[in-house]
Amino acid sequence: MKTIKGPAVFLAQFMDDKEPFNSLDGLCKWASDLGYKGIQIPTWEIRLIDLKKAAESKTYCDELKGKVESYGLEITELSSHLQGQLVAVHPAYDIMFDNFAPDEYKNNPEKRTNWAIDQLKYAAKASRHLGLDVHGTFSGSFLWHTAHPWPQRPDGLVEMGFAELAKRWLPILNEFDEQGVDVCYEIHPGEDLHDGVTFERFLDATHNHKRVNILYDPSHFVLQQLDYIEYIDHYHDYIKMFHVKDAEFNPTGKKGMFGGYGDWKDRAGRYRHPGDGQVDFKTIFSKLTEYGCDVWAVLEWECCIKSPDQGAREGAPFIQKHIIEATQKRFDDFSGSEIDKNKLKRILGLKTN
Repeated sequence: MKTIKGPAVFLAQFMDDKEPFNSLDGLCKWASDLGYKGIQIPTWEIRLIDLKKAAESKTYCDELKGKVESYGLEITELSSHLQGQLVAVHPAYDIMFDNFAPDEYKNNPEKRTNWAIDQLKYAAKASRHLGLDVHGTFSGSFLWHTAHPWPQRPDGLVEMGFAELAKRWLPILNEFDEQGVDVCYEIHPGEDLHDGVTFERFLDATHNHKRVNILYDPSHFVLQQLDYIEYIDHYHDYIKMFHVKDAEFNPTGKKGMFGGYGDWKDRAGRYRHPGDGQVDFKTIFSKLTEYGCDVWAVLEWECCIKSPDQGAREGAPFIQKHIIEATQKRFDDFSGSEIDKNKLKRILGLKTN
């Protein structure tokens, strides 16, 4: 068993144009003062990291790492969720997902895809320069619009979609493999990798590529009504990253899983601050510890009710409270004895030497 590391915080949702949220120094001091021990850095935020420079310069990464450590923090992982999303985009979403790309790549899906692939390859090298072994991202999606099969999906469509997804990702996965870094896909609605079955489809399509792993976030499973505890039993060997985020699902006679196109606060399924929703974090932390999952517990603030300021203040003690110091001895060791084979045989009623 291994003790989960933490508490840490994902900086993406806290970025702002106001101090201290507009610079790495400001955010590091803020996070440290709140009791966090690690930060997860979104690589699309140029105010936090120059990803291309990080890929090309170990010196730059050493200086970046040193700055973070000067505040008593560690970089837990880099995140490329927005760039990963753009590796695979169905044309129906082109206009909306263009918001994730620099202006020079908008209105040109092919150029945008190539830019995203390059970004992921930079992230692999940057992670290695920073001494990181795991990286968080999204898979992107060709098939999400067919999740509810109406009109009926033609035979072979899903297989072709995952084959194309794997084709896009294999060169990226190979780059991560060269750098010795695992790719942790956040299993998330809207992505082609959104549950256990789709994760296994992708594994199969990539020929069980050893760098394909999971960023586990139970909130996304609550919204799907998927058993997020049993999920750990199935996939604990692949869970290399962990977002601490809560959710609740309260269906009524008027709305359910699809939400009626409502705003987040008006949906049956909605994200909440850890401890305010329905996720059983006590069991999750126990399971991850029991299985020896070597992860950081990283707060991801996405709550439709509670402010980010309150969420950040409460996040560190919440995580710290749930971290279990993995025992290195059994509670009944005091009553044990040295191994005596003859004694064991006598207990079993066997003949002794």
